[in-house]
Amino acid sequence: MKPSLNELGKLAKDTHIETKKYFDKLKKKTPKKLDYVMQDIHDAEFKRTDCLDCANCCKTTGPLFTSADIERISKYLKQKPQQFIEQYLRMDEEQDYVLQTVPCNFLDADNSCFIYDVRPKACREFPHTDRKKFQQITDLTLKNIPICPAAYNIVEEMKKKLPL
Repeated sequence: MKPSLNELGKLAKDTHIETKKYFDKLKKKTPKKLDYVMQDIHDAEFKRTDCLDCANCCKTTGPLFTSADIERISKYLKQKPQQFIEQYLRMDEEQDYVLQTVPCNFLDADNSCFIYDVRPKACREFPHTDRKKFQQITDLTLKNIPICPAAYNIVEEMKKKLPL
């Protein structure tokens, strides 16, 4: 199933409590093969999913920018890091650098990214469903499900393949 963005919010809300309970059980009793199963599910989903069809993550949320991200992107844009920070970033409540505005300044009309080759680590890893020790980032995954149809599909498939 490939939920549309219109359906995704409702689906995520309808499954939120069930998914949260599932993740709580997962943390208490993590299957030994979790990382392998998650990698397979993630890879299969992204063979079917083209992020350029959606880009909802870029339209609705912003990544955290690490110092390395700022250095790399500012160099690519031929700016000094401080110029890049002043032009595009702000400090959030947790003292992390985030975008001043969303949608992302680097998102083009065709949903491509102007800085794709040097994009932030958080963008490269989104929706983080192939991360090692997945059980440690379930809170992040719960936040990503309403944003990313692929994350929703991956978690629903995970529940089928790894019943707890």
